[in-house]
Amino acid sequence: MNQHMWYPCDDNRDEVRVAMPISTEHRGEFEFRSLTPGDIDTVRRLCKEWFPVEYPDSWFRDICTNSRFFTRVACYQATIIAFIVAEVKIYALLTKEERSMLAASFPRRTQMAYILSLGVSAEYRRRGLASQLLGLLLSELRTAEHADCRAVYLHVLTSNSPALRFYERHKFRLHTFLPYFYKIDGKYRDGFLYVYYINGGHPSYGALDYVVYAFSLLYEFSPCAVARAAVRLLRRAVKFVLPQGRRTTETIACLS
Repeated sequence: MNQHMWYPCDDNRDEVRVAMPISTEHRGEFEFRSLTPGDIDTVRRLCKEWFPVEYPDSWFRDICTNSRFFTRVACYQATIIAFIVAEVKIYALLTKEERSMLAASFPRRTQMAYILSLGVSAEYRRRGLASQLLGLLLSELRTAEHADCRAVYLHVLTSNSPALRFYERHKFRLHTFLPYFYKIDGKYRDGFLYVYYINGGHPSYGALDYVVYAFSLLYEFSPCAVARAAVRLLRRAVKFVLPQGRRTTETIACLS
């Protein structure tokens, strides 16, 4: 499962982005640590092997030297076999499309984390490394330092079925279909925007969300047969009427 995306660095905005910690730890036979300047050539080679796009040299320099990126690599016997790269962004710097993932009620200081790249060497896949790397990122974002980070999001090719299954298994939700989002080998390819809400983050609520909430209150304070039946019907409505990408974590939770 390999997934990638990259936005060019704007050095004039570095001061408003969030610095990420450097870390090293061991888990069983694997070592997990941050990227360093000495990893540039290795990461460049791995990206060429793993991903269908070409990255500019500035990208490798940025992710290996700039503290605004969250990076973790998995090493086996001192050799990099997997890595994740993410960046925490300030809400005010996001595009209109990216801001639409969160309810407008969140303040402008709100943060969102963007996963730029996640990949594992072919011979080490299906060993849980991608899940561990994603878990390290989410654990960092749940710390007090990142309490204002309300969502994690990423772009992925619509044809990348392993990546889609991976993120959906980890509770990421489809937010938007992006036609002609990628350009690979001179051809345009479609993409998806996926999002995972954390630290109380949520999208804008629709009319059905308020109906669900009202019936949930009715069920809580008057657990009669009618209320229970209504909640069961609403569960089915959420499951079958709404597209997968429009269901919110809060909607499902209040019906559980």
